[in-house]
Amino acid sequence: MAASAGHLRPGRYLALFALIVIVLYALVFLTGNHKPTPKLGIDLQGGTRVTLTARTPDGGQPTRESLNQARQIIERRVNGIGVSGTEVLLDGNNVVITVPGEQGDQAKNLGKTAKLGFRKVVANATQPVVPPQTTTPPPATGTPTSGAPASTPPSSGAPVASSGAPSSTKSGGGGAPGAAPAQQQSSTPAAPSSSATPPPAATPAPAPADGSVDAQTAQQIQAAKAVRQNPQLIGADGQPNQELVAKAMASLTCAPNAKDALEGNDDPKLPLVACGDHNTYKYLLEPEFLPGTEIADSTSGYDQQRGQWVVNLSFKSEGTKTWADFTSKNTGQQAAFVLDTQVVSAPNIQVAILDGNTQITGKFTQSEAKDLSDILKYGSLPLSFASSDATTVSATLGLASLQAGLIAGGIGLLVVFIYCLFYYRLLGVLTILSLALSGALVFAVLVLLGRWIGYTLDLAGIAGLIIAIGITADSFVIYFERLKDEIREGRSFRSAVPRGWVRARRTILASDAVSFLAAAILYVIAVGDVQGFAFTLGMSTVLDLVVVYLVTHPLVAMVSTSKNAFLSNPRHLGLGAVQQVGSQRKKSTTVGRANVKEA
Repeated sequence: MAASAGHLRPGRYLALFALIVIVLYALVFLTGNHKPTPKLGIDLQGGTRVTLTARTPDGGQPTRESLNQARQIIERRVNGIGVSGTEVLLDGNNVVITVPGEQGDQAKNLGKTAKLGFRKVVANATQPVVPPQTTTPPPATGTPTSGAPASTPPSSGAPVASSGAPSSTKSGGGGAPGAAPAQQQSSTPAAPSSSATPPPAATPAPAPADGSVDAQTAQQIQAAKAVRQNPQLIGADGQPNQELVAKAMASLTCAPNAKDALEGNDDPKLPLVACGDHNTYKYLLEPEFLPGTEIADSTSGYDQQRGQWVVNLSFKSEGTKTWADFTSKNTGQQAAFVLDTQVVSAPNIQVAILDGNTQITGKFTQSEAKDLSDILKYGSLPLSFASSDATTVSATLGLASLQAGLIAGGIGLLVVFIYCLFYYRLLGVLTILSLALSGALVFAVLVLLGRWIGYTLDLAGIAGLIIAIGITADSFVIYFERLKDEIREGRSFRSAVPRGWVRARRTILASDAVSFLAAAILYVIAVGDVQGFAFTLGMSTVLDLVVVYLVTHPLVAMVSTSKNAFLSNPRHLGLGAVQQVGSQRKKSTTVGRANVKEA
């Protein structure tokens, strides 16, 4: 037998709910920034979100350790932008970069592997697709440190690594090759004709959701490595294999929009055929003799003598020794600065550079030089990444989206309010009150989750909250309809409340359990914005149970035991019609029993 409404002690339940709300809002106003504002996604406040998908040479799934290391390096790069509120998160095997506001364009370039290496140039050939420029800029210079002589003195007369060919204007492009020595020129394979240039490789298929490289991309990486990093490209005598080099250069398409399958995945221990100088030259390079990990610091600056922005590098002690040895033994040769399998600069070495300072040139803009400097300063990524999604939303559009979401939620609430008042009357007022308290509870939880776990409310999340309004209202409808069933059986409103609640709560629990299970499964299997929708839907479903148990049922129980004639009148509660039906059934039952007795 269910307990009577009087035994419920609704005041305790309401006091417990009030305590929960007080604690939550105390945390809202006393922690964090003390402002009751949830953390909004870029689709509501404006900004840029970039999703990077890891690529491995063998097509396998990247390790968790390498992904965490990549996230930390990218996070240091993001912090270097100087925009507050940025975040870098791992979403499965993807790295998601979010930069709020209008300064997020730089985030699109933060996924560069920045795998820098120094290789000796063996040979170069002019790329026919983009003809070389005709003007010759001043030679590239090392960072001035002393008054050592140079073939073309820099601003302070430092030793230089110079380039005598055209410089690139491409972002990240490098100084063009200088005139190679006679023995190099004679061994340089003839440039392939434009008609023989193979078409660009097919665009790789999108990466799988688990972050592993698709089979087609992995095959392209291995095929490019087999041709362009063939160990036989350079013979034991240091001379290029004419046939293999010609084949490797013919397989390489150097064009502004051409995608290099080998980008960031070249083996530093093997020779390499790569593009450079605004895709004007193709280079044959020896194995790497100095890795980019030996860079101690990098800065960008403006070279007054040459009138262009440059990137200044300083090496660690071991790197300084290696660089000094190389420049001492290879005066008159070319050294290529290779960044993500692209030659960004290939100057001639005019004199030995002993102080561990040098420059990367390439006619960079100020922002390009700073971006490259920051990338090199914070280190290279252990994985190569492809940008699988990049979204930029203006602050104006974000505000409009937020307003549209609030309007949609307001309209939904209004429709529910009108329906409840029309159909349930005073019980409808209790529904409105319960929904308002539920909204206050959800809002406080969203604010705190934004501070504690970095949860951001986006448009998909607002959609989940709007649907949750219907789920919460559905719980009230189940309860109230069960009350009507009890009253139809001839019971009074007071006695119907405890019996109706016992039966209704089973249905409410089953309904909310199904909704929560669906939201949990959707959250696990989905990615991106859909997860935000599933999260808010599941959270609101759980809070719905809290409101129904601690607010709605106690309020209905208080009304049922109230001595106020207006509140306890079934007609004012929308139960007048069913009470008449119950009275008629009870009367007919009583008459039937009397007839049976008489018989």
